[in-house]
Formats: sequence, C-alpha cells, structure tokens
Amino acid sequence: MLMRCRLQNVCGNLPSISKHDSNILNCFNKDTCKRNLRLSNFGNFYLTRENRHGLAKLTPQEVDTILSSNEYSYEFSPGSCVKSYDSNQLASNHPIEDTRSEASCVQTSGILMGIFDGHGGSSCAQVISKRLYQYIALCLLSPKQLQSYLTSHEMKQPLELIQSYNDKVQFVEDVRDIYSNSFHNFILDLSKGGHRDIVDIRSALEMSFLRLDSDLSKEALPNNYFGINMKTLSVAMSGAVSCVAHIDGPNLHIAHLGDCNAVLGVLSESNSWIANKLTREHNSFNPDEVNRIMNDHPRNESSTIIKMERLLGQLAPLRAFGDFRYKWSKQILRDVVIKHFGENSIPPNYYTPPYLTAKPEIIYHRLTPCDKFLVIASDGLWDLISPAQVIRYVGEHMSGKVTLSPLKLPRKNMKLIDINEMLLQRKEGLKMKPKDRNAATHLIRNALGGTEYGIDHGKLSQLLTLPSDASRLFRDDITVTVIYFDSEYLRHCPS
Repeated sequence: MLMRCRLQNVCGNLPSISKHDSNILNCFNKDTCKRNLRLSNFGNFYLTRENRHGLAKLTPQEVDTILSSNEYSYEFSPGSCVKSYDSNQLASNHPIEDTRSEASCVQTSGILMGIFDGHGGSSCAQVISKRLYQYIALCLLSPKQLQSYLTSHEMKQPLELIQSYNDKVQFVEDVRDIYSNSFHNFILDLSKGGHRDIVDIRSALEMSFLRLDSDLSKEALPNNYFGINMKTLSVAMSGAVSCVAHIDGPNLHIAHLGDCNAVLGVLSESNSWIANKLTREHNSFNPDEVNRIMNDHPRNESSTIIKMERLLGQLAPLRAFGDFRYKWSKQILRDVVIKHFGENSIPPNYYTPPYLTAKPEIIYHRLTPCDKFLVIASDGLWDLISPAQVIRYVGEHMSGKVTLSPLKLPRKNMKLIDINEMLLQRKEGLKMKPKDRNAATHLIRNALGGTEYGIDHGKLSQLLTLPSDASRLFRDDITVTVIYFDSEYLRHCPS
C-alpha cells in the first residue's frame, strides 16, 4: 500500500488492481518517473535514523558475496571477433523476472547474446530466453542446411543448432513436448516456404521473434479453446521485453523490444570514452513509437490508446513478447482468459486489437577497432546510471583489471621499450584497480553504491538488505552482459 500511495503522488490516480492484474502494478514501475521516484525515496529512507538501525548492516565480505553470486565470465578462443564476456544478475523481485542467455550458432557463424526482462511474472522471459535462439539459428540456415536439418529432425537425430554457454535448465516434460511440436511445425513451414538462397539476417531476426510469439499464442489456446494448459496460458498472459545481439565478425545486429538497451563503448583518438547508444526504448516517450501505434488504429481511439504514458493506461513497453491480453481478440479474452484471470483481464477501451507487437526493431552496426565493448542491460541498470557512466565505469575497469593478475609478458624476446610501456600502463591501472574481476559486477556495485567520492558501503548495504516488499520501490531487477571485442581482429577485417 505504501508503494501504491507514493506512486500515486507522482503519477496521479491509479486504476484498481486485482490479484490477477499483475501487469498493471508492474507497468507503473516501468515509467520514466521511477528513477527520480526511487532515488528520492531512497534518499529519504537512507537518511532516516530509524531505518538505518532497522536493517542489519552487511560486512564488505557479505556485500561481495551477494553481488558476485550470479556472475559469470567466458573467454573465447583466439580468432574470434569476441574476446570474452562478463555477465551478472541481481534480483529485486522474488523470483527474479530478468534472465539472460548466450550461445553460438553451430551450423552458421555468429554469436548470440541477450537480455530478457519479464513483467507480470518471470515465466515469459524464462521461456523466451530458452527458445528464441533455436528459432534464430533455424532462420539463418541456407536452403541446403535447412533440408539437412529437417532430415535429421525427422530421423529423431536433430543436428545441434546452438551451443549455450551457461544454461543447463530444462523444461518440464509436458511443455517440452508442446514446444518441440511447435518448433517442428516451424521447420516444415520454412522448408515449404521457398527459403531464400541468401539469408538476410534482418529478416531472420524479425521472423524468429514473430514466429515464436505466434507459437506462444497457439500453445496457450489449443484445440479451439479446449484443453487449456495453465502453464502455457500463464506464459502467454505474462510478458517480456528483450535485447538480443547477433555478432558475426565485424557485423553487429541488435534486435530489441521494449526498454532493455545496448550501448557501445568507443575509445576515441584522444583516449576518451564515448557511449554510442544503439537502441531506443519502445515506450510512450519515443515519438516514433507513439506515431506507429496511432497510425495502426482509428483516429477516434487517439485519446485512449496511450493514457498516463502507458498502453491503454496499463503497460509501459509498447513492444513485447507475450502479453496477449493486449493482442488477442476480445472474444478470446471473454471465452478463455476471464475465467482463469478475472474480469480485469480485458483492458479498458479495448476496441481494435492487437495493440501490442513482438516485431523487433533491428539495428546494424559495423564494428571498428575503436569499438571496444558492448553493454546490454535491463532497465534496472539504466534507471540508476546513464549510458555515459556505464561506458566510463567499464572503460576504467578494463584499465584497472590488468593489475588484478601477475604481470606476464605476452610474447618472448620483447624489447625493453615495449616492456617499459607495459609497466607504465600497469602503473596507471593501479590508480583504478577494481574490486571485482567481473565488469558486470563492477557496474552493479557502482550503480547501487557509487558516489562522486567512490563506493558508499552504507548505501550499498541498505539497498541489498531492503525487505522484499519494499525492494521494488527503490530498484528493479538488474541484468548486465558486457561483451569485449578483439581490436586486432577488427583491425584486419576487410572493409
């Protein structure tokens, strides 16, 4: 109730929220007002003596344990555009609604890295993160490869499409069979659809996003609305935004929906860091998005499609997987959804669905030797620190990280002048020696506890010990992946 009252002071009167209507509450937390709201609320909370004594203060070692518990790092073999990546997650919701996934394409070249931010629960984000890359990898196959894959699939010995780096969780048996059947139908549809000889990555990304979203809908409403599977229906009623990078040599494609963001860290000729923000949030503060939605619906709905800076007054992102209460016909919502999720399942002013799309925005960037790393993160990070700060923190971490390991000469018979240069760089790096080896952990630490004078342990401790019912008022789930590029590889790529 405290959370609702504080939000009401900033955002105006809120619609009534039923126990089934979890999307509504979530959307108010995904407003752009939330950053100032959380910071001001935390400022008041942090300065209150009673609150300071009411929460147990963590030791530095306990803080380190919490921050590093979900971190992961991976180094690639030489000869790849990507040298390594660091990732981490910090929950605010219980369970966490964010997830992340990384994999390489086996039958084609390319690496996939993505962040998935769920709302209305964690189920949609979890399912998307485990299925989407299979769809993308399938769409990237040439006609010959697709035919070979179809043959192997029918022989019950399917070729491997992707190799995941850090994902060992499997679906339970009943939904696994449903998902496998949907994927097999997609293979058949592609093989019959005159797959083009030259694979267009943009089209492949768009097709995979839209087909997976369509399959989520079909799986939730099988057999003409009979035999409802509550697991697949729950996935369809929750939602997820996402940001996925496909990296193939110097070619970087970003496919994104919603308010996760991708930012490039660029080192200028003057050795200063530049934040190149590749994505734009799909929300009501993006005029192109607003115009797109308005043009898709009759003019007499112009005053109701976006109200209180949300889709139909409820949902903050204007593109998302799932969330079929904004996509299905009113008849389906009446016949199927209401009996399981209540009368509030139909949004107000619901006249000409669909209002929401899973069509991703595709951004292309050709990497250069000046592009040192890419940061993909959920809005939980961007709520707290700006893209420029993120890039500066990672850049400083790169410089200081070398001091965490003993000095090793990269090659034999080095000249004294080169060794001296390495020592000078190491001396400079000592000034920025980080506490964390993992850059994603470094970002989360600075986002929560950073000040102009360094890390404030008291602030960091309090944000990590907030009770679960209050945590979401001050911070969201945070998921970060930092991808490092090989400058030498990019320097020798043909233009």
